[in-house]
Amino acid sequence: MLEAHNINSLVSWRLRNSPQQQQGLLTLLQHPQRHLTFPNGSTERKLSVRSCGKILAATLSINSSCSKPTTGNKLPGQTFCGLVEHGFILEPRDDQLTLLQDDLRRKIDTFYRFCRPHTVIGTIIGITSVSLLPVTSLGDLSPAFFIGYLKALIPSIFMNIYVVGLNQLFDVEIDKVNKPNLPLASGEYSMGLGKAIVSACGLMSFAMGIMFQSPPVFFALLICFLFGSAYSVELPFLRWKRNAFLAAISILTVRAITVNLAFFYHIQKYVLGRPMVFPRSLCFATVSISLFTTVIALFKDIPDVDGDRDFGIQSLSVSLGQKRVFWLCIGILLIAYASALVIGASSSFLLSKLVTVIGHCTLASVLWLRANSVNLKDNASVTSFYMSIWKLFYAEYLLIPFVR
Repeated sequence: MLEAHNINSLVSWRLRNSPQQQQGLLTLLQHPQRHLTFPNGSTERKLSVRSCGKILAATLSINSSCSKPTTGNKLPGQTFCGLVEHGFILEPRDDQLTLLQDDLRRKIDTFYRFCRPHTVIGTIIGITSVSLLPVTSLGDLSPAFFIGYLKALIPSIFMNIYVVGLNQLFDVEIDKVNKPNLPLASGEYSMGLGKAIVSACGLMSFAMGIMFQSPPVFFALLICFLFGSAYSVELPFLRWKRNAFLAAISILTVRAITVNLAFFYHIQKYVLGRPMVFPRSLCFATVSISLFTTVIALFKDIPDVDGDRDFGIQSLSVSLGQKRVFWLCIGILLIAYASALVIGASSSFLLSKLVTVIGHCTLASVLWLRANSVNLKDNASVTSFYMSIWKLFYAEYLLIPFVR
């Protein structure tokens, strides 16, 4: 039997040679009580341990020849694990940090889904692309340019979250049918929390818009606020999402016209200090993105037909049917790509011609191949294709700066 007074010296020697200690996985209980009980004829050992001034009681069952760790009893509110190796008491690190990390990950994921990330990404790429249109040389990419770019981008992201969050607040019952994974529909967020997030994002967006003193940026935020609210809010003459034409107009006005013109003007006039002009690339961007946003406005309702019909939302998909609207959207996008090919081929710059022609041919081919593989009777397949349209939307914005 081991003597109690030998434990400290023996454990210290063993731990210095322990790979677990060298990896930081185990810590020594610094103040073991001087009491060991070994039941006669038994391979179990009962130990009472004092560590760091706190009493941790554990019953550890091991074989007298075993050197592997075993798990002891848990105290209320605390995870306790012990390892006994030939009479030595070792304690692995607490897993409380892991639990906190898991909880933080869940909260981030919930907020991420609440923000409807595909729309936020569209806002970021769109503003970035339009902000590059006034750039004529590398000298324009100064610190002042990037500060001006961020003054447009950050409040716009907050306004984007306001708009999509407001829509979720008024669509909770519909989303329980169409999008049950959204935080309000699933119950992960309460209505009170949802309202708080939406209100905070709206206020922060306007506060930044006023503070940054750029009339185009503030005007863009105001337009987004008005049309985004009119789209979702259940009030007389509002709730424009009930009407297919008004829904398309609200999305087109914000994404195609306001974003392109206002943020181009912001960079051109208030960042670079140049007079307002309407270059070829800006005109192309406005027309091209208008077609894309029309498609997004129409296509987003195709997988939502069941919920929209149940709640009286007269989308074009409800009125005409999913198949007709689907191929209407494909036709509009092909027209957009054909127009881009003509614009690109007529450019006097070789790089512009190559990038726009090859890029749009590639995107049109991807669209056609992907469209012919969609199963319109499977909502998952339709939703997946809808997200592909957003990716084509992102790609279009990436090509726009090459149109010269």
